[in-house]
Amino acid sequence: MDLSELERDNTGRCRLSSPVPPVCLKEPCVLGVDEAGRGPVLGPMVYAICYCPLSRLEDLEALKVADSKTLSESERDRLFAKMEEDGDFVGWALDVLSPNLISTSMLGRVKYNLNALSHDTATGLVQFALDQGVNVAQVFVDTGGLPETYQERLQQRFPGIEVTVKAKADALYPVVSAASICAKVARDQAVKNWKFVEKLQDLDTDYGSGYPNDPKTKAWLRKHVDPVFGFPQFVRFSWRTAQSILETEAEDVKWEDSETGDQEGPGKIKSYFSESPQTCVRLPHR
Repeated sequence: MDLSELERDNTGRCRLSSPVPPVCLKEPCVLGVDEAGRGPVLGPMVYAICYCPLSRLEDLEALKVADSKTLSESERDRLFAKMEEDGDFVGWALDVLSPNLISTSMLGRVKYNLNALSHDTATGLVQFALDQGVNVAQVFVDTGGLPETYQERLQQRFPGIEVTVKAKADALYPVVSAASICAKVARDQAVKNWKFVEKLQDLDTDYGSGYPNDPKTKAWLRKHVDPVFGFPQFVRFSWRTAQSILETEAEDVKWEDSETGDQEGPGKIKSYFSESPQTCVRLPHR
């Protein structure tokens, strides 16, 4: 999978897609939606769609696609390569949402929570397929929330399409399994080849699983937190795990207009810009 566009700029969002098979422009198609990386505190979240003609669904099943969580990395890579070989009837598209985009959305003045971001991203990918001319007749979506509410929303948005939203859809419908493989392959590759815009000393790329309860991930966060500027953009700083580490490992900031009186002491941010007998071993932030 070519993620060079993401590697050039991984601070926002990036959409990638395969060519649309000509048969998908003519015959009614089934489309699956799934994501990878919703829960981790590190790295992007990836939403993906995969589609094929209803008449070729058995051919997709014959590839032995399965829920990406049940497959090894090498098996996912092999299956994705096989789907690429079968590009005459299988198409895909994905949205890569950077940690920076996720955190700034969730912590903005106008809150944009993860569920809303996820739903809008999935809806946007279905619309993208339609805009590309794909003859979408059925849509299957995996969800971890309330499937009834989500299904009703999608059905209203796409009234001419039969929509099914179900928990564990990636284990029930091959086209959703295929989408989950696309999403997981993209996220794994993005995490493995992440380009840090910050100049970090002694950068350690052994992040662990990236999930908040992983001791190795927590240790990585503590190692790479800056006492003033916080985390590199690889981290979802809106996650509670990251916020807790900031509270214990970083400096408190007291803004001059937040309280009356002169705020002197080590917690005052301007103290970092005054002369000090101590020598700072950290490189300047970019």
